[in-house]
Amino acid sequence: MSQVDDVLAALADPMRRRVLDLVAAKGPVSASALATELPVSRQAIVKHLAVLEKAELVASERAGRENNFSVRSGALDATATWMASLASQWDRRLAAIKKIAEG
Repeated sequence: MSQVDDVLAALADPMRRRVLDLVAAKGPVSASALATELPVSRQAIVKHLAVLEKAELVASERAGRENNFSVRSGALDATATWMASLASQWDRRLAAIKKIAEG
């Protein structure tokens, strides 16, 4: 899969989006800290973080016995660029259709 595919697959899950939002809001944060704010177990949070890390949306850094997670923006930026390009293509196509329809 491409990086964009990995990002879109990771963000397809609403709980992973919530996890990513919390990591972004709190800065470096552990899975245990996230589990206190979400209605799922720490183990579920760890699995969601693994998917986000594989998609390069978060990075982990060892801090004692735990890993702290922080947001990585590169993969999200690449996905946003791809989506903007796609939107631009559709805008051009729709403008051409409008021009034909209006004669």
